[in-house]
Amino acid sequence: MSALLTGAAIFAASAAAAYSHTAAFAANRNDLVQRQQQEQQRIQKLRSELEGVDVDLQKAFLDLEQTRAKIPEAEKALADAQGELSAAEREAEENAALLTAAEKELSQISAEKEKSGAQVRKSVKSLGEFARAAYRGDTAPSAVELVLGSGTAAEFMNAYRISSAITRTQTNALTAHAQENASAKNKEARQDAVRQTVARLKADADEIVTKKHRAKTEAESRRADLQSLENKYDSDAKSLQARKAEFSASIARAQAEQQSIAAEIAAIDASNRRAAAGRNTGGGGEAAVADTGAGSFLKSPIPPPLHVNSPMGYRIHPVTGERRLHAGVDLRSACGQVQRAAAAGTVVRTSWYGTGGNAIIINHGMINGSSWVTVYLHLSAYRVSVGQHVQQGQVIGLTGATGRVTGCHVHFEVHRNGVVQNPMSYIG
Repeated sequence: MSALLTGAAIFAASAAAAYSHTAAFAANRNDLVQRQQQEQQRIQKLRSELEGVDVDLQKAFLDLEQTRAKIPEAEKALADAQGELSAAEREAEENAALLTAAEKELSQISAEKEKSGAQVRKSVKSLGEFARAAYRGDTAPSAVELVLGSGTAAEFMNAYRISSAITRTQTNALTAHAQENASAKNKEARQDAVRQTVARLKADADEIVTKKHRAKTEAESRRADLQSLENKYDSDAKSLQARKAEFSASIARAQAEQQSIAAEIAAIDASNRRAAAGRNTGGGGEAAVADTGAGSFLKSPIPPPLHVNSPMGYRIHPVTGERRLHAGVDLRSACGQVQRAAAAGTVVRTSWYGTGGNAIIINHGMINGSSWVTVYLHLSAYRVSVGQHVQQGQVIGLTGATGRVTGCHVHFEVHRNGVVQNPMSYIG
């Protein structure tokens, strides 16, 4: 029953250990996945903040940040490898101590066995002498011989005492031989067991040496990886610092381009107001576009669900620290995905726009007293041309990564009376 309980306890302990290991592995994996997701989000945010800067400068900074992000993982890998090496060294020390103790015990058993063997040989010799004496008839007389051979009672008693002493000596010799023989066999069994222990410990020692060498090699490799990353980070950081003026110049160009497109939209707004004034003077009305609320007539250039990579608003440049406006919203979109007109209108631009790459501008005219214009940037291809009237939802181009960006996405802007609006207020 106790053996059954012990087995159950061992099974329970093993199961608990297995569960603990599995739970720890799952927790570590979840933690790793979470860190990877956080790092991806951080890099995506940096990509958005760097948008508008020359692409080679963007890549240089992103490379630096990605290298920096790898350093903590490399430090952890080195710490883990050093921990494994320390564990292997402790295991080697413990095994060496056990091996020394086992070899000492084996030496003691061998000495005891030799001593016991001498005693067994001595008892065998004594028994042999008794056997030879018995053969010659020199052993103790029988009771009949004692009675018949004694002339008096006193002689009988003396002879009896001598005979009993001889018998006890023989009996003691036999008992001692049996005990010494059993002791010798016990020492033989102990010696075999300790020999097996020594052999196992020596085999373990060989395995531990291999494990220790492997752990040491891994630790040295991880240390070299970490050093390489730190050297690369230092070198890239110095190189990037030297190019800070290039970042500022690139940002200045992007701001000039943004002002240029703002001036172009202002001209469109002025044209829309003149046209509306002319229609009103002539008895006409505004553009015939149904609008149940300000901007509610607009639809997203891509179908939902919409994932915002970067919202509209001010950004702080990660290198220069300059604050500048991101005039639209960046939506996740695969390269080549079709983009559609947010509302009916007339295409007024399909051309290259520096930072924005291939750009489309659509004039939606005057709606409820306001001039509305939408802008689509970074397209890989056009599906409309300047002067063409488009309907809401009509395909106008394909998602791309043209201009000073490093990945495909939708950049969508909404302008009302020349003022940028948050597109997500209308399409989100």
